[in-house]
Amino acid sequence: MTETEEIRKGLAGVVVDYTAVSKVNPESNSLLYRGYPVQELAAQKSFEEVALLLWNGELPTEAELQEFVSFERSNRALDENVKAAIDLLPKNCHPMDVGRTAVSVMGANHPKAEDSSPEAELEKAKHLFAKFPAVVAYDQRRRRDQDVVEPREDLDYSQNFLWMTFGEEAAPEVVDAFRVSMVLYAEHSFNASTFTARVITSTLSDLHSAVTGAIGALKGPLHGGANEAVMHTFHEIGIRKEESREEAAARAKAWMEDALAQKKKVMGFGHRVYKNGDSRVPTMKAALDKMIEYYGRSEMLGLYDGLEQAMGEAKNIKPNLDYPAGPTYHLMGFDTEMFTPIFIAARITGWTAHIQEQRAANALIRPLSAYNGPEERHLS
Repeated sequence: MTETEEIRKGLAGVVVDYTAVSKVNPESNSLLYRGYPVQELAAQKSFEEVALLLWNGELPTEAELQEFVSFERSNRALDENVKAAIDLLPKNCHPMDVGRTAVSVMGANHPKAEDSSPEAELEKAKHLFAKFPAVVAYDQRRRRDQDVVEPREDLDYSQNFLWMTFGEEAAPEVVDAFRVSMVLYAEHSFNASTFTARVITSTLSDLHSAVTGAIGALKGPLHGGANEAVMHTFHEIGIRKEESREEAAARAKAWMEDALAQKKKVMGFGHRVYKNGDSRVPTMKAALDKMIEYYGRSEMLGLYDGLEQAMGEAKNIKPNLDYPAGPTYHLMGFDTEMFTPIFIAARITGWTAHIQEQRAANALIRPLSAYNGPEERHLS
């Protein structure tokens, strides 16, 4: 390494390319999808509309939306070979392994797998969008030894996702909270999984390979697995339904103070991009509040508040999106290990938008490294 070389571990601060898909606006501290603040989209738009916005650059017309809705609803069911591949996997493997395998099998069987034209890429993105909820639902139900629930074309995306998972129609409040979470998780610029997808795409590999690689990156607890880790924290503290909000908050605060004293890593707080708090949190926290009220679970709010207060007082670190999302999914009835696969279902939209953007103006991503091993040496 020469004196002029600067190493940016984790590529911190390195700008590697342009993107028109999303950005964090430093002036408003808002995450923007194609220029629209995500909190506005979460308040007013369906997840289907947001997907089309990310892929196409503009919100759809009514005709465009209805065409996509018809396509999505008619392509929800899993092929039998995908189910067979899932069934070969042990029920105690991580559900992210199932998601990664399912996407790979879908790619191997897609008739346009090796067609990288813009039309084919968008079609494959829409297929993944339509089918992946069935992967999550099928996997949770098989782990519980429950029969598969087939998709319904009379339900929208979020309604059908919950229907396939739980076998009953969810209340409107639950559907809306789930929709909000999907919109908020859909995209976030050059995060680890998205960058992985773009690196793979830059080699001219296929879309399903890029998404499979992205799933591998998302599995890590420093990226997507944090929403699971949040619930593991709640369970470690202990969820007591009979407890008051104040009692739960006191226990959570004491737990956090002890964890910080022991220098434990507590997931769900802080974000590499946001300096003034994750802009998505207020919207997701509002959805969590509605779920707490709907299910009558004030002790969950106590745990949430206690941890947040203790972290704020000790470190002045604010929650990220995973912090309110984890308890929200828990209240809905999802198993904790399914939280990150739900993240996949949302982020498929952002990943595939970036894959298409990378493909359209491609350059092989191949950074340099600074060698710090032994100098040249020879066998005796």
